[in-house]
Amino acid sequence: MAQSLTTLAYLVASVLFILALRGLSHPTTSRRGNLYGMIGMGIAIVATLLRPGMELSGIVIVLAGLAIGGTVGTVLASRIQMTALPQLVAAFHSLVGLAAVFVAAAAFYNPESFGIGHAGAIHGGSLVEMSLGVAIGAITFSGSVIAFAKLQALMSGAPITFKGQHWLNLGLGVLLVVLVIAFVATGSGVLFWLIAILALALGFLLIIPIGGADMPVVVSMLNSYSGWAAAGIGFTLQNLLLVVTGALVGASGAILSYIMCKGMNRSIINVLLGGFGAEAGGAAAGGGAAQPARPVKSGSPEDAAYIMKNASKIIIVPGYGMAVAQAQQVLREMGDLLKKEGAEISYAIHPVAGRMPGHMNVLLAEANVPYEEVHELEEINPEFAEADVAFVIGANDVTNPAAKTDKSSAIYGMPILDVERAKTVFFIKRGMASGYAGVENELFFRDNTMMLFGDAKKVTQQIVQALQK
Repeated sequence: MAQSLTTLAYLVASVLFILALRGLSHPTTSRRGNLYGMIGMGIAIVATLLRPGMELSGIVIVLAGLAIGGTVGTVLASRIQMTALPQLVAAFHSLVGLAAVFVAAAAFYNPESFGIGHAGAIHGGSLVEMSLGVAIGAITFSGSVIAFAKLQALMSGAPITFKGQHWLNLGLGVLLVVLVIAFVATGSGVLFWLIAILALALGFLLIIPIGGADMPVVVSMLNSYSGWAAAGIGFTLQNLLLVVTGALVGASGAILSYIMCKGMNRSIINVLLGGFGAEAGGAAAGGGAAQPARPVKSGSPEDAAYIMKNASKIIIVPGYGMAVAQAQQVLREMGDLLKKEGAEISYAIHPVAGRMPGHMNVLLAEANVPYEEVHELEEINPEFAEADVAFVIGANDVTNPAAKTDKSSAIYGMPILDVERAKTVFFIKRGMASGYAGVENELFFRDNTMMLFGDAKKVTQQIVQALQK
């Protein structure tokens, strides 16, 4: 009876997790999705603590772990800046991967507790699940650590490449498969740790050739890896909920990665092999001699305020520069003032704007920008030709027309926001530096573009002050 109740609770939690994913698919239902996910996790935790066979000492240990982890998580969540969310997510992924390795090790050295056999005589199927869990978990851990270091600027965000890198990765991948087969055949402890060490090295090598411009896809793919690691360990633990949850996270992360790859014109195969971004980074870095200075038109916040005050349709394009400057609140204030002047305001979101999927959506939601004013690339692109003003704040590569015209460009083929089609383009930027891809933005030199040089927040504040006069 007790086991049946536990299974039923796990089923309810699984349904809630599915509803959570459904809710998170749109900004208007994301809060509800979060609530479903939290309720589902609460049910899962309680059901696990009350499952048959749980001893009091085990419950105390689990509760202690929850208290420590919950406290750390609460402190981090309350102090984290929105600009630091991508590296926080990468750090969380690393912990999931490390947990998978630890659980696999616990199951290997104490199989009786998991009901998978005895020391030296573990069931073959469990050895397969265990080896896959530790391999994927270790790759997720080391890969996420490198992603965190790049996002946190603890190491260079530029691609780190060397001759024969892809062949080395391929060789290590083949060797990893051989070790897994040998481990399943022998159950050797030495092979178990060789798999873990080799997977850690492979995770490191897969992520270092990836540049900062490709980090949104990296975060998404590592999310998928962490899900598959959890699912593999779920089989080892014979825990239905962990299998379902891990599969949901793994599948949704893989689908999101595919969408992100389309948004960057990348190959999903290259993502899996850790090779994407290397050619782009190399092309960018190897751009040769410095380009001669080209004239640009620059203006003042007052100029921008005057033109936008007389505009009927304005499309705002936020990017990572907005996040760094924490300009989302004043940007929403500017939009509200322009709406009072009779302008139609829309926000255009590129799928890889920022450093993680949905980064710009989260920042705009934090500033209470109405969801109905926020539009994705495919939806908003046809409207740029009808816009009086395109207001670009901190975005760069995702607005570069070279992606459509310059076949030698590192970003050629990447879908971009068609801001150049607006009657007037205002581009807030500190200087003329290129974006993460290392490519000069052709939009800067268009006749209809006016550069507004300076900090994104300060410039927008000055525009707001001019609008209020």
